[in-house]
Amino acid sequence: MRDLLESWDRQQEAYIAHREQRFDVMLDVLRMTCGDAPAVLDLACGPGAISDRVLTAFPQARVVAVDYDPILLRVAGGALGERVTLVDADLTAPGWEHAVPPVDAILSSTALHWLSPTELSAVYATAARLLRPGGVLLNADHLRYGPGNPALREVAERHDARTQAAAFAAEALTYDEWYAAAARRPELAELVEERAARFAGRPPQPLAPLAFHLAALEAAGFTETGTVWQYLDDYVVFARR
Repeated sequence: MRDLLESWDRQQEAYIAHREQRFDVMLDVLRMTCGDAPAVLDLACGPGAISDRVLTAFPQARVVAVDYDPILLRVAGGALGERVTLVDADLTAPGWEHAVPPVDAILSSTALHWLSPTELSAVYATAARLLRPGGVLLNADHLRYGPGNPALREVAERHDARTQAAAFAAEALTYDEWYAAAARRPELAELVEERAARFAGRPPQPLAPLAFHLAALEAAGFTETGTVWQYLDDYVVFARR
């Protein structure tokens, strides 16, 4: 499973320029706000990219990783080992947080854009309740430029296209190709139909801009919000409980 996590990282780098910078900043902020032994929730964890980096950087960290994709959870379980507690939960369903203990930090990357604005607001409100006082939330994602920034939107789109072209020329898998490769594994093939059933009827959602994220976090009860990293329309959003 470790090889699938590594190939996931490579295909994600095709879509996200300077992806490791994102993670480096998130880990720096985590250390400076939560110390050397944080309890971390990896929200919509996928195959465990954030969890893997937290466990490497923080030998005393405790990580709970939540996702609803059975294939990605199976990969995470095989790649990350015993230091992570995996939780199979649907972030759009009430009560998903009941399986998660209080934590010092909540981290997410390139995942919450799958939620509608209403669902995202609810997840942020739940996240605030899970965090201990002074805890932090860090969400890394593309927050696309709106109609008020047509020039910047064009630059970002051209940059994305160039990044993807270079990565795919270097034989990185596309998102769909990664799933196809995973589905060929006997230990994952049995989960293909379950995954399809879980996500049936869930079309891509309109992307919420940065202003919406900040407003939703403030409404959820976070005392401070802002950004700690940006490259074009790719951000790491910060919120402190």
